[in-house]
Amino acid sequence: MKTLPDILKKEGYQKIKFTVSKTQHLLLKVRINGILGHFILDTGASNTCVGFEGVSFFQLIAGSSPTKAAGAGGTGMETLLSSHNQLKIGRWQVNDFSIVIFDLSHVNEALKHYKASSVHGIIGADVLLKGEAIIDYSNQWLYLKKSNLSPFSKPFH
Repeated sequence: MKTLPDILKKEGYQKIKFTVSKTQHLLLKVRINGILGHFILDTGASNTCVGFEGVSFFQLIAGSSPTKAAGAGGTGMETLLSSHNQLKIGRWQVNDFSIVIFDLSHVNEALKHYKASSVHGIIGADVLLKGEAIIDYSNQWLYLKKSNLSPFSKPFH
């Protein structure tokens, strides 16, 4: 009998380990432009984003964005946009990737309140949809399909 990992490997999926924080967030190690960061995997977030501090940390070139962010921290938050980035999760990789930049201090303040580690950003549905993601919660594996890794032109709005 074949296991789920065997079937998904045959279908071209990459297997990526995640951890669960004490706040029940799913945590991933992600490289942006070759620089390692810690991210929350958020199936409810439409776009992958980093905090304003991530601009220099990940060597992003930030431009203006007409989009306002909304989430647990409120609505109407100002954003910036950075295009032409490399995003790598495990061995799964996308080049020419767009990242939304906005104030994530409310996220990290909440994590700090629970004595949890801060994060650099959030992996959103843009990655999950592109990678045809399958999340194995009980074994803490994220599967992303490695075929058809064409670039993103811009994030969802």
